[in-house]
Amino acid sequence: MNYLRTGMLLAAMTAVFMGVGWLIGGQGGMVIALVLAAGTNAFAYWNADKVVLRLYKAQPVGPNHSLHGIVEQLAHNAGLPMPKVYIIENDQPNAFATGRNPENAAVAATTGLLRNLTAVEVAGVMAHELAHIRNRDTLIMTVTATIAGAISMLASFAQFGLIFGGRRDNPLGIVGVLVAIIVAPLAAMLVQFAISRTREYQADRIGAAICGHPLWLAEALRKIARGATAIDNPEAEDNPATAHMFIVNPLHARAVDGLFSTHPPVGERIQRLREMAAEAPAGTRGPWG
Repeated sequence: MNYLRTGMLLAAMTAVFMGVGWLIGGQGGMVIALVLAAGTNAFAYWNADKVVLRLYKAQPVGPNHSLHGIVEQLAHNAGLPMPKVYIIENDQPNAFATGRNPENAAVAATTGLLRNLTAVEVAGVMAHELAHIRNRDTLIMTVTATIAGAISMLASFAQFGLIFGGRRDNPLGIVGVLVAIIVAPLAAMLVQFAISRTREYQADRIGAAICGHPLWLAEALRKIARGATAIDNPEAEDNPATAHMFIVNPLHARAVDGLFSTHPPVGERIQRLREMAAEAPAGTRGPWG
C-alpha cells in the first residue's frame, strides 16, 4: 500500500512538473519538464535523505551519546533495524526522520529538543519518528520535500524569465507564465497536505505503543509546540517544503508560513494520546525511564 501511495505521489508531482512546463514553454517546455521530473524522482529516491540532513547541517552521533541509547532501545522494541542518529544545532525543539526504507533510515533531533525535554519525553518523540520509519512514511515525506522544492524552483525560473523577457512559446503567453508562478508552489503544497496530516495521527498512535507511554509523547508535543511558536528555525524558514517532515510545524516567522501548515492541530493530537493513555495501562518502562 505504501508503494502504491508513493507511486501515486510521484505521478502527481510529475503531472505538476509537466503542467508547469507547459505553462512556461508549451509542448517543448512540457517535454523538458518531464525529463527533469524523471531525473528529480530518481535522485530523490536515492539521495533525498542525504540532501535534507545536509540542509540542516545534521551531525551523526555514536553509541556514547544518550540519544543513541534511547533510539537503540526503541528500535529494538519496534523490531526495526537501528537507524542512524543525528543532532541538529538549533534552539527550536523539533525532530524528524528520513530515509527510503527502514534499512537506510535516520532520525534527527535538535539540540533545543534535548535541552528542553526530559529523557522520557525525548523517548516519546523518537518513538513517533520510528513509527514513521516503520510505516515507510519517511520515503514519501522526504521525496515530497525534494520534489516540492524543485517545483518551487521551477516557478522561480519562470519568474526570472518573466522579469528578463524570456521566450513565450506556450499557448497562453505571458499569462501562462504568471499562472505557473502562482500555481506551481500551491500545487506542491496541496500534495503535501494530502500526505501529511493523517500520517501524523497514525505515527502518534504507533509511537505511543512503541514507547509504551502515550503521555510521554503528549507532554513532548505540548513543549515542542510552545517552543516552535517562539523560536525560529532559519533552515526550515528558508526551505518550507521540508516543514512537513518535522514532528511539529517548525514555521512561524514569516507571514506566508500559514500556507505551509501541513500538520494537524497539536491540541487534537494531545487529546488523542490522552485518550489512549486512559484506555490502556502504561507499558513497561525502558532503561531511559
